[in-house]
Amino acid sequence: MQIHTTIAAMQKASAATRRSGQTLGFVPTMGAIHQGHLSLVRAARAQCDVVAASIFVNPLQFAPTEDLDRYPRPFEQDVALLRSEGVEHLFAPTPQEMYPAGATTFVEVAGLSERLDGASRPGHFRGVATVVSKLFHIVQPTAAFFGQKDAAQLAVLRALVRDQNFPIRIIGCPIVREPDGLAMSSRNRFLSPSERAAALTLSRALHDVAVLPNATPDRLRTFLIEAIRQAPSLRLDYAEIVDPETLLPAQDLNRPTLVAIAAWSGATRLIDNAILAPVTNVAAEEPELCHHV
Repeated sequence: MQIHTTIAAMQKASAATRRSGQTLGFVPTMGAIHQGHLSLVRAARAQCDVVAASIFVNPLQFAPTEDLDRYPRPFEQDVALLRSEGVEHLFAPTPQEMYPAGATTFVEVAGLSERLDGASRPGHFRGVATVVSKLFHIVQPTAAFFGQKDAAQLAVLRALVRDQNFPIRIIGCPIVREPDGLAMSSRNRFLSPSERAAALTLSRALHDVAVLPNATPDRLRTFLIEAIRQAPSLRLDYAEIVDPETLLPAQDLNRPTLVAIAAWSGATRLIDNAILAPVTNVAAEEPELCHHV
């Protein structure tokens, strides 16, 4: 695996891949690699000739009160994991390389960026859209792979690619979960045993809400809110029933619907979600909650 720390080096490697006629799959990460990230690498490997990943803890997507300094950075461990999956190129720039002194340009997807996580983390998706735009220009991949766990981010980036005419396919991949159902996250390592036990309320609530009888968007949302309230150590950020593309509140359940939830367990903010199939097509069995890849 070649490790590139400068934009010029990554651009050179990407250009060589394109000249050879090979397709390039790209997995952007902030490091602290876990099996969820590696599932994206495997998806990229299955669909593309060459795989590139990036590790960059993007300061633009953290508010001053958030955990930028605390965010885990086990770089050597991350390199070993990516190398074990056969990643050919790793782009690992410094903040100074990505944002040189005097840089004043930002990218924002209006509307979508103020919904779900964007509503509770103002400016977050401006930071995401800006860094991903830069990464796409640098790497110029054929396809980029992102996890469904970050459902709002996925909607924002699909709109970004559409609006800016990036010749890149955005591939959303299923949520990867721990055996007990907790969605994998780099921040899970911050949870104490009691906080982790409480965090399981999120995935359990999503499972239960998916089989709720006589469901309506309002009833689903009320159910989620009550489930979080009954867990004393959890603090709800949001529970929403929305269209997965626009992130606007769903008016009914007659089309695929995103059920999204965010809550604090102790000092750690966690997110989770599920896509519900249209009620008119729901079979008797339990719905898919993306427990596998």
